[in-house]
Amino acid sequence: MKSEVFDLWNSVPGMCEEIPKITAYVPENKKSDGAVVIFPGGGYGARAPHEGEGYAEFLNAAGITAFVVDYRVSPHRFPCQLLDARRGVKFARFYAEKYGIDKNKIAVMGSSAGGHLAALVSTYFDDVDCEVEQDEIEKECFIPNGQILCYPVIRILGKEIAHFGTGANLLGNERHAIYGEDVQPDMIASERTPQAFIWHTAADGGVSVLNSYEYATALKRLGIDVEMHIFPHGRHGLGACTAVIQGEDENILTHNVQWTELLIKWLRYTGLA
Repeated sequence: MKSEVFDLWNSVPGMCEEIPKITAYVPENKKSDGAVVIFPGGGYGARAPHEGEGYAEFLNAAGITAFVVDYRVSPHRFPCQLLDARRGVKFARFYAEKYGIDKNKIAVMGSSAGGHLAALVSTYFDDVDCEVEQDEIEKECFIPNGQILCYPVIRILGKEIAHFGTGANLLGNERHAIYGEDVQPDMIASERTPQAFIWHTAADGGVSVLNSYEYATALKRLGIDVEMHIFPHGRHGLGACTAVIQGEDENILTHNVQWTELLIKWLRYTGLA
């Protein structure tokens, strides 16, 4: 697996206490002209490597190019994370020829809070109040062709299933009243929202599985294709369900790991890979 690291921006918009990066992972045996842009989870307070590079590894093993975005996390607030996510999609499209990929086969992928970000870039299409340098990359479209959500946070306020910690890191107390309802993907999804692959465990004690049901229901009502897999057991944050995950029953990992195979089949079935 070969990788290249780049600064995501030439001039970073908004608060910038860290420089957002994007890493391109190129498969040695490339079998697809599609690509997946990955946003690791971490509650908007960190970024989990097993949900970034770990995903790039199994995608590369299937011959699919991947990009992992080190988007800004707390103390950075919205819309910094959304701007970084949009830029990641635009970056993949701008360098499509370099990496031998099709601009119309770009999916986004995220786990937990990274799943919220993947869903947000797939639903939040309004302009944001932040000046962005208009370079050549910015001319590309940020709306992905597909979204892959792994045990995602969807609700961040207002319901018993909401993950308030994720919302606090994303918005801060001062922005809840301004943006709260606008950054819940199930409430802002539209006919422009791309097709989705979702997986979750019913036993997830960190992020309620009802987040996935809420989002899938919203997409269904809009007539958007959704493939969803709910596994009965397994804790939050399983990632690719490898032996690296500590504290989980081996039988559960052996069963749940099939989500990675189902994802590859979905990407091929939909023509995204």
